[in-house]
Amino acid sequence: MYPVSEAFLRAVQENTRRYYWTGRITTKGGAVYPFGYEDIVKGSGYIFAQCCGSAEIELGTVYAAEMGVTLFSQVDRYTLDGAKVELFYHLRVEGGGFEEVPMGIFEVSEANRRLHCLELKAYDYMLRFEKSFNGFESVGNAWAFLELCCKACGVEMENTQGEIEGMPNGRELLSIYPENDIGTYRDVLFFVGQVLGGFFCINRRGRLELRKYGAEPVLEVQGRHRFSSSFSDFITRYTAVSSTNLRTQTAEYYGLEVDDGLTMNLGVNPLLQFGLEETRRQLCGNILADLSVVKYVPFDSSTIGNPALDLGDVLTFTGGQADGEQMTCITSFQCRIGGRQSLKCVGKNPRLAQAKSKNDKNISGLLNQIEAGKVGIHTFTNASAYVVAEDRVRVISIEFAAKEETHVQFFGQVVLDVRAAQVERRACASGSIVVPIPAGTGGGTDGGTGGSTEDVTVEVELPVIWTEDGKAVVFVTYELNDSEILVHRPVETWGSGRHILSLYYPIDGLVPNITNTFNVYLRMEGGTGEIETGRCIASISGQGMAAAAAWGGTVTVEESVGRFALGGGLGMKVFAGDMGIETMELVQKSYGDSIGKALIGAFGRPFEIG
Repeated sequence: MYPVSEAFLRAVQENTRRYYWTGRITTKGGAVYPFGYEDIVKGSGYIFAQCCGSAEIELGTVYAAEMGVTLFSQVDRYTLDGAKVELFYHLRVEGGGFEEVPMGIFEVSEANRRLHCLELKAYDYMLRFEKSFNGFESVGNAWAFLELCCKACGVEMENTQGEIEGMPNGRELLSIYPENDIGTYRDVLFFVGQVLGGFFCINRRGRLELRKYGAEPVLEVQGRHRFSSSFSDFITRYTAVSSTNLRTQTAEYYGLEVDDGLTMNLGVNPLLQFGLEETRRQLCGNILADLSVVKYVPFDSSTIGNPALDLGDVLTFTGGQADGEQMTCITSFQCRIGGRQSLKCVGKNPRLAQAKSKNDKNISGLLNQIEAGKVGIHTFTNASAYVVAEDRVRVISIEFAAKEETHVQFFGQVVLDVRAAQVERRACASGSIVVPIPAGTGGGTDGGTGGSTEDVTVEVELPVIWTEDGKAVVFVTYELNDSEILVHRPVETWGSGRHILSLYYPIDGLVPNITNTFNVYLRMEGGTGEIETGRCIASISGQGMAAAAAWGGTVTVEESVGRFALGGGLGMKVFAGDMGIETMELVQKSYGDSIGKALIGAFGRPFEIG
């Protein structure tokens, strides 16, 4: 529920109320057209929003809210394409003042002119996410994906990074691989919303907000507040979730200890396809924990209206045929400007749900098959920002596999904002200067020759010191299956500014049916470079490649310690330890420690330990 005062809550439940609506239209050109309640054609205005379909509770939904209104206005309709419309509800409260409640921000999609009226239809910012997603392979936690979507589509995020990462699955590392069902950024939000166990909507401030189903009622709707209502005789509740695992070609089932309710089918979520079985079980278990709070009675009611109510608000109904002990939830509403408000909660009956086997079912055929001679491609884009400095940073990591012995090609492009270190320059400026001096004094008593001078040329040299941008040198390291490629190590030298680093490497002699990992590391001397989210793209392509690289059971652990000093004589650079374990096809186990250069002073001549 939108936060309002207690005086508002009391006034909105009275038998009579005094209120009015206002609005404001802002065109893309910056022109502002405010309108009042008298400018709205009676019965023409409405706001409709939903977080579920027409039949059952859903997770991860990304529905757009719709607004329609007819105005007595002479505004040129051709200037309203994409214009912003804001609506406000004003209710008189105790003391005689009016409390304002924003009703949302919408963008005009249709503007039709009648003789004296202007008809507008608009949708909220959710439609901005209807942009084509590049389909690149990406890795990051839920916040990284949300930040990528919001930045690409120009929408602010209401939830903070701490709130998202504080959720049960908020810190889990998620991956998107090619050959998935993702077509737009809106699809990305849908799958992230499923993982987080909630749904997305655009709030009244025009920001993307993740909401979860709750169990704490925010309002009691009494019988005198309803014109009509219909309540189901069952309670919708969920006790299990199922998720399709493409790697094992099975439908995995996760249920509570007492599993006698509905099952939420998550379908084929690309973010839940890779990882250990325990990790998938934990992710789905957290989703089920969020979903298990759903114990709602489906209903449909026409009420006097409370514009402060929002999607996901839990309500109780009393009076008439309502059972005051049961809860329900707003999954859709329609608010008429100057009229009634319709509220609805959808849900299925657990008793009538079709009985299905709890065992895994074979879903062979869902995997993408490789046609003979077809060129496969694995792509990547960074979901997190990087800072490149003296220590090397992994900016690209692509997993791929081939069904036959073949060769593939790696292409990449990285956009870096380089800031070269300032360097001091010294030079010696030399030249000749002419100095006028008085002419010879002679022997007269007048002290000279009457003020005449003669020019004398003198050769001079002056030291000059100044600072200027130096040159930043970026070093590229390729790594295939944890082995550094030494034969090709590109180097670029730049000044300050934005630069494009183009990368290429051919990979020959791939062993079939084995998961391979290609990494690219960058380090920079003489400056630093910043890589923003989405500014690093890469691909590996070739014939006979698998549509999706099978997970090889790879576990990688990395640890690094920054520069430190012991006393005044021992300085240590960064040292790191890493452990890699590969199972399934490769079955390799390895452990290694590496220590950087150690400079030991207090001797006649410093020496290095490598």
